[in-house]
Amino acid sequence: MNAQKRYEIFSRFQAANPHPETELEYDSVFQLLIAVILSAQATDVSVNIATRRFFPTHGTPEGILALGEEGLKEAIKTIGLYKTKAANVIRTCQLLIDRHQGQVPNNREDLEALPGVGRKTANVVLNTAFRQIAMAVDTHIFRVANRTGIAPGKNVIEVEQKLLRFVPKPFLLDAHHWLILHGRYICVARKPKCPQCGIADLCDYKEKTPL
Repeated sequence: MNAQKRYEIFSRFQAANPHPETELEYDSVFQLLIAVILSAQATDVSVNIATRRFFPTHGTPEGILALGEEGLKEAIKTIGLYKTKAANVIRTCQLLIDRHQGQVPNNREDLEALPGVGRKTANVVLNTAFRQIAMAVDTHIFRVANRTGIAPGKNVIEVEQKLLRFVPKPFLLDAHHWLILHGRYICVARKPKCPQCGIADLCDYKEKTPL
């Protein structure tokens, strides 16, 4: 795919959704971090249902520590891997208090040192909360980047690096959100909704779903 096509694709994404946002619900950078940790192998909808049970009353590092691991498990037991996630969240809260005065760090190294925070989670927080250019490649973005031809790659790191290189600069800050929403609602895994797609005429996918 050439640069002109990529520019037109992201121009259309921007025109259709000028201010894209995550679908995770949060009221602070800390709550975003916790929600993203919980979202691994879970849907944003299921995470929002779980966090509504404790964010309003225990939405700080101190609050979650007061809730305790068992209390947190009870609140998030409807999402996958909840036992491991609860343990990680409790340890993360303690580390935030011990090392960062209860604040979420705004750099990759410190973020990835937190339990349950890998590269993808760090990228989401850096991009969404701190408005840094970062590309969190999940299954949706990996699929869209490869299927459309925007940034084909064999693994998430390769796709991430290519997106950072190929996405036109004016669109880099919000590209992560546009791509994930496109993969979640239009360029879905089993039967992409090509007839409803605003970039179908620019996409390199050869097996488009017919009208």
